[in-house]
Amino acid sequence: MTTGRAVLASAIGAILLGAGALPSQAGPNELALLSAYVGEWSGASVLQGGKAPEPFKCRLTVDKGNQARINYAGRCTLVNMNLSVSGTIAFDDASQRYQAVMSSNAGFKGLAVGQIQGDKITFNLIEKQTDRAGNDVRIGSSIILTGNSSITVDFQVEFNNSGNLLTASVPFSKSG
Repeated sequence: MTTGRAVLASAIGAILLGAGALPSQAGPNELALLSAYVGEWSGASVLQGGKAPEPFKCRLTVDKGNQARINYAGRCTLVNMNLSVSGTIAFDDASQRYQAVMSSNAGFKGLAVGQIQGDKITFNLIEKQTDRAGNDVRIGSSIILTGNSSITVDFQVEFNNSGNLLTASVPFSKSG
C-alpha cells in the first residue's frame, strides 16, 4: 500500500502543523501558554485500516521562536519511510485565535486555526488531496494541546474511490 503510505505521510504532516509567516502580537498569557510546550516530545501509535496494523513512532521538538511564537520540528518513522515536518504556532491578536502553519517533506503545506476549550487548544484541519494514482483523498486531522503537559494527534485518511479509511491517534509526552 505504497500510495496509502504516501497519503499517510501527508496526513501526519498535516496534523503535526506548520512553517510560514503568521501574524502575532500575543500578550503574556498567550505566550506563556505556548512556551509551556517548549521541549522534547515523543509518541507512538498504530496505523489502523491497512492490510495489517502498522506501528510507528514520532519525535517532536518545540522551541521558542521570534516574537510570540513557538517553532517545532518533528519526525515520524513508519515501515521503510520517514516523514519530517516543521512549523510555527502563534496567537493572532487581530482574530483572537491561535494559528499554526506547516510544511513537510511529503509536499504538504497547511494552515489550521486553534479553538480554545478549557485547558485545551484544538487545531482541526480537513484537506482534499490526490494520491499517486490520481484518486481523491480526504485527510482529517486534529492536534490537541492539553494543560501544558500533553499533545495528542488524531487523524484519518479516506480514499474516496474505495472508501478505505486509515486512522491513528498519537499521544505525545514530554521526554525531559
